[in-house]
Amino acid sequence: MSTNTTLITATGTAELVFVPTPGMGHLKSTVELAKLIIQRHHNISIVILIINLPITTSLINAFVHSQSRDNPYPTRLTFITLPNLSNPPERSSPDFIRVVIDLHKPLVKQAVEDRIRAGSLLSGFVLDMFCTTMIDIATDLNVPSYIFFTSGANMLSLMLHIQSLNDEQILDFTKEDIEPNAEFDVPGFVNRVPHKALPSAVLDKKIGVPMLLNITRGFRKSKGILVNTFTELERSGVQALLDQANQGSIPAIYPVGPILELDSGSQGEDHVSILQWLDEQPSSSVVFLCFGSMGSFNASEVKEIANGLEKSGHRFLWSLRKPPSEGTMQPQNETFVDALPEGFLDRTGKSGKIISWAPQVSILAHPSIGGFVSHCGWNSTLESIWFGVPIATWPLYAEQQLNAFELVKELGLAVEIRMDYRRCWETRNEANFVVTAEEIENGVNKLMSLDEETKKRVRQMRDEGRKALEDGGSSHMSLARFIENVLTFE
Repeated sequence: MSTNTTLITATGTAELVFVPTPGMGHLKSTVELAKLIIQRHHNISIVILIINLPITTSLINAFVHSQSRDNPYPTRLTFITLPNLSNPPERSSPDFIRVVIDLHKPLVKQAVEDRIRAGSLLSGFVLDMFCTTMIDIATDLNVPSYIFFTSGANMLSLMLHIQSLNDEQILDFTKEDIEPNAEFDVPGFVNRVPHKALPSAVLDKKIGVPMLLNITRGFRKSKGILVNTFTELERSGVQALLDQANQGSIPAIYPVGPILELDSGSQGEDHVSILQWLDEQPSSSVVFLCFGSMGSFNASEVKEIANGLEKSGHRFLWSLRKPPSEGTMQPQNETFVDALPEGFLDRTGKSGKIISWAPQVSILAHPSIGGFVSHCGWNSTLESIWFGVPIATWPLYAEQQLNAFELVKELGLAVEIRMDYRRCWETRNEANFVVTAEEIENGVNKLMSLDEETKKRVRQMRDEGRKALEDGGSSHMSLARFIENVLTFE
């Protein structure tokens, strides 16, 4: 360690302030990263500031309560839930989340200043990818800010590339429509990125593109970007980012993944009954269908999925939740059995199981699971890779289409049901088309009869991901570089 490190740690524990986006996928990986940093260095403490998002408050509060109750580092890992906003924006506002985050800036600054007055040695901020406006607070307090990018290296590369094209006036994404047959050469991608794989924000000139551009400009103001990936998974993408960082065109890059919450514990009777059912199934015989904490389908789509599953003849475990009720974003924790075809449950009772909430990590870890029909959220992608379970892609929104493209075309780790399906983020009930029962049947059959070469690649990536976190592994060393950077701050 350098002299600077010795000086800062001699005065006390260096404190990092984490500000995650108030969504479960972002929050869980942020907490796991915080724990990993604390494990790695005894002179670092972390405070996680919880932003109140009215539409997910109960879910977030329950998670924070459980983490605080079972906190393995009670003196070095602190959770602070920020006060409720006195003037929250209308939920119907198209940029609702951005406004909520901006309105929390004075609350974040107040909380941090309170910590400093109480004697904390503030060493920097680690901000979620959607919280880059908080960099202003770090600048005011004369400390560095880092970004925790909760998606993959190729998504980060695409965002930086689009921002460069736009700001260098090569292509104005806020004014020009992207042609349906357009393709882009993006650093880190082996293949050209087609229109159908672009994140939903890139196709929304009015709200999505300005938000994406502002976020990405914020990335460039940070001192470094921690990416939830590992070099062996996205080798070309990580190298492209490292090359740009070495040239000084972007901040330092730290691939530190896979960052996952793998010890979720028992979740009650449903959890037990699901695992008991899986125990009764043959090895690698069950296809698991789950579309994330925000994923749901309307009645006509549910019927297509059911018919496709039944025709495939494969055993299945299907997380089927009712769409969100009016004014909410979260699907209901009730099974949407009303939408199933007549007699479906009777006909498939011995080979299939319908559930609402899914203990996804426990399910993917079970030996009876042979494949995963997934929305391709980045956390779910990393979890599936961690357990060596191949994926059939069915993205819904955000950057999931790009993740699906990467898994199928770039990495050869998945098969495609569709990668161009899109569901409207705001209404959740509108999609660009209906995936047919035949497509679902064919996709499930491809998934459950994968060639040995693809299975071998999936298993190899599973092993590489675990090695990356071990002592001397690529992500282990990358996190060490980040910690040293934090502790040598002057």
